[in-house]
Amino acid sequence: MSARLVDYFNKQPRIGILSTANKEGKVDAAVFGSPMMIDEKTVVMGLGQNRTFTYLQENPNAVFMIVEQGEGLMDWKGLRVYLKMKDYATSGETLETYKKQVARATGEDAAAMIHATVTFEVTEVRPLIDMGQGWEKSI
Repeated sequence: MSARLVDYFNKQPRIGILSTANKEGKVDAAVFGSPMMIDEKTVVMGLGQNRTFTYLQENPNAVFMIVEQGEGLMDWKGLRVYLKMKDYATSGETLETYKKQVARATGEDAAAMIHATVTFEVTEVRPLIDMGQGWEKSI
């Protein structure tokens, strides 16, 4: 993986969809704009006390999908970034530092909604529309 992946993942503005599943396989998808890729193998994000956070505690696997509209369906760009939760913090320095960064970027109200920081390992990257071209040619 490369710096190009980090740059694309962190490009703003962008919205992505994080999909999770609980231990029974019940699926959830939620819109997020704040996840940050800090290196080619690590994604960090803040979560509220919500279904996404609950599901990740039961099943650490997730997919973050980034979509950019194109003229036609085959012109759309984006990635599917497969993740595995490595750690989370509901208190302490990591959480407080993250909340301060969010407060500066998006305001105190957004920071107040954050219950936990979650750290993921990137396990796989695939194109939004996979025609065998590899993720590099899909962004």
